[in-house]
Parts: sequence; C-alpha cells; structure tokens
Amino acid sequence: MPPSDSSSTAAAMPPARRFASPREAALAGLRDSIGVPMLVLGSSYLGFGSLVEGAGLDVWLGLFSTFTGWALPGQIVVIELYSLGSSLFVVAAAVAMTNARLLPMTVTLMPYLRAPGTPRWRYYAVSHFVAVTAWAAAMRLCPSLPENQRLPYFAGFGTTLWSMCLVTTATGYYLAGGLPGFVTLGLVFLNPIYFMLVFVADARHRARMLALVIGALLGPPLHLVSADWGLLITGVLAGSLAFGADLLLPSKTKGGGHA
Repeated sequence: MPPSDSSSTAAAMPPARRFASPREAALAGLRDSIGVPMLVLGSSYLGFGSLVEGAGLDVWLGLFSTFTGWALPGQIVVIELYSLGSSLFVVAAAVAMTNARLLPMTVTLMPYLRAPGTPRWRYYAVSHFVAVTAWAAAMRLCPSLPENQRLPYFAGFGTTLWSMCLVTTATGYYLAGGLPGFVTLGLVFLNPIYFMLVFVADARHRARMLALVIGALLGPPLHLVSADWGLLITGVLAGSLAFGADLLLPSKTKGGGHA
C-alpha cells in the first residue's frame, strides 16, 4: 500500500537517502546491486543454465527465458515440465500459476515508484524488473528516497541484475559438465534463502517478521499433508494471518511505547 503518515510506518522505514539527481540515484541502484545481490542471484542463474543444458535445450532458449521472463521459479518449471514431456498448455498454466505472485508484488511496489510527470511507458518498462531480489531491495529503500529518484534507483538496480543473469545463464550452461547435480540444485535455491534473509535483517517491519515466523511453523506440516499444495497454502495462510495480526496488535510509537 502507499506510504502513510502513521508513526508505525515512519518508524519502520530505513534512514532517508537522497542523491544529487535521478541519474545519481540510478547509479546508486547499480552500485547497490553489486555485491551480495549479484553474487546470490548470479549463482542461482549458474544453476539454471546448468539445468537448461541438462534438459537438452539450446543455450539460446535459456537466454530467451531469462531475457523475457526473469523469474527463476517459473523458468525452472518450464525446464522441468519440458523434461517430462508435458504439453504446451500444461507448461503455460503452470508458469502462470507460479508467477502469479508477481502481480501483488507489482501492486505493492508501484505506489512507491510513482512520481508526477513520469511517462507511463517507463512504469511498463521497469515492471519487467519486478522479481524477488529487486522487489525486496526497492521495498526497503525506495520509500526513503525523494519521489523523482525512486524509479531511477529501481531501474538501475534491476537492469544491472537482469543483465548479469543473462551472462550467468550462459556461463552455467557451458559449465554444466563440471557441476555435480546437487551443486546445481543448491545454487538454484540460494535466491529464496537470500530473499528470506533480507526480510529477517529488516526486522522493523512487524508484519513481514510475523509472516516469516508463521510460514516457518506451518510449512513443514502442511508439506507433509500435501506436497503439491502445501507451499501455496502456507503462503496464503502465513500472509493472511500476519496481516490480520499486525492490524490487531497495538502499533508502536516513535518513543517505543504503544499507541
């Protein structure tokens, strides 16, 4: 939801940042993406490139997937279902369900990126970069930026990571013969682990912490109940319960008391 003037929201935001210009904000986004985000996401796409090669697909198909989709869970679904010989309809439906999470992510992020006078086409262009790593970084930092610097920051951050993923997809493809299978799978799962740690480190957002804790408690037993639907049910329940609990619990004031 868009920023509000409530004390609890203000207390949850990181320290304000300001750059000399939107161009400087874009360069800051580029710099911020270099380091742990690039290392983790690049490693994950090394694993994806290896999976593409293992499925007998051409490297250009893997690159096309990263270029147009850039959503690792959906890309893995394509490879796995193709390997099983699934029909095009089944593959498309599975990818649509897997990537449905990107819609609420976009809806929650866009209010922070809007700025007066910005052409609408720019929003459509940067929406391609709404993926787990870039979204998490933007949700943490963009609210603290001036309005005209938020979109450039996100564009700089997302463009850098996306470009790097194209390189590591191809690199993983050609290194596939030297990577054991368990290493490939381990690299792929680095990204969701990093996503979880980003929110753990940003513990000021009570609703996020509640969602992580509830999800961690519900995930294992629900997976045992249904391996196919356990993860989806866990996400819906954990998010809903955390949202409701955050509304019902008293909000903290800036001084550390309760409102």
